Amino acid sequence: MTVAYENLALLNKPFETEYKTAFSEFLQSGWYILGKGVGIFESEFAGYIGTKHAVGVASGLDALVLGIEALKLPKGNEILVASNSYIACPLSIVQAGYTPVLVEPDELTYNIDPSKLEELITEKTSAILVVHMYGKPCEMDAIIEITKKHKLSLIEDCAQAHGALYKGQKVGSFGDVSAFSFYPTKNLGALGDGGAILTNNDHVADNAKALRNYGSSKKYFNKIIGHNSRLDEIQALFLSIKLRHLDRINAHKEKLANYYDKHLSDEVIKPFRSSDYSEGYHIYNILYEYRDELKDYLKENKVFTEIHYPVAPSKQEGYQGVFAKEYYPLAEKIHRTTLSLPMSFYHTMDHIKYVTKMVNLFLEEKENGNK
Repeated sequence: MTVAYENLALLNKPFETEYKTAFSEFLQSGWYILGKGVGIFESEFAGYIGTKHAVGVASGLDALVLGIEALKLPKGNEILVASNSYIACPLSIVQAGYTPVLVEPDELTYNIDPSKLEELITEKTSAILVVHMYGKPCEMDAIIEITKKHKLSLIEDCAQAHGALYKGQKVGSFGDVSAFSFYPTKNLGALGDGGAILTNNDHVADNAKALRNYGSSKKYFNKIIGHNSRLDEIQALFLSIKLRHLDRINAHKEKLANYYDKHLSDEVIKPFRSSDYSEGYHIYNILYEYRDELKDYLKENKVFTEIHYPVAPSKQEGYQGVFAKEYYPLAEKIHRTTLSLPMSFYHTMDHIKYVTKMVNLFLEEKENGNK
């Protein structure tokens, strides 16, 4: 058996007929930028997450950058973010004109550790950017308490957490602004790039709409310096289709994750679970000290995996001198030992059983000294 990490053609096969119908209607409409489809999807997605507004943009990174800019925080101030986040997070902070301050993650969840936030808050801190890593919600109660205490803005990166719940509330509805990515591999993935900014604040929504369209609220009149970052009309139509199936996608991936949880050997560190949240199950990641050996063994046995992510932000060549220090031991441990196992909407239980079998076989051979 061969188990690819992902196969986007097979993943999208169940929606093919609906996609073709939508494309035909799109082609005949003659309106290809910020048309009816974008407006409909924005309304549907805001309703699904539970916010007043959704503003479609060109990518998840743009959702972060424009979302931060839309808050109109004092330029040059600091924004706290997890030290093990994807590079898009510190990048967005820098591009928006602020200074990223790295916070080590919680050892169990790999999300930003609320207990380490206050020691890093200074008079220049304006916001906390939380990342729901791998689809697991952050500890929002503790984080919100800190933002209120110190009068900070709260930004959510929900790029991996479409439909995830914290204590019954959808992530993306807690922050002053939240950012979603619709990159094709996401649980709610487009057939190209795309993103969205969500907020309950009317002014932030208006700012975001202007920022995505050259800084203009009225054609040819530019009140602010903006960007060209609009969600494609055709991608909005595809996303509306897939949004109707998102809960089913998440439920399928949860079923696969539950099998891994139950049957993978405890020799690897499996994802932490809590009754406080329902995950988005975007990525099933394990930690294992001999990660590269395991990855190679699985590849030899036709099981393909990914590493999210191999290099910590503080170690990225282009970011030397950006952060206050270079050594973040917890983040570096996660980046050094993490491995993402196949867990896509297109995978069957037989795929997952085979992956589990091969992981456990490697671990057994390793324990017996055969590796």
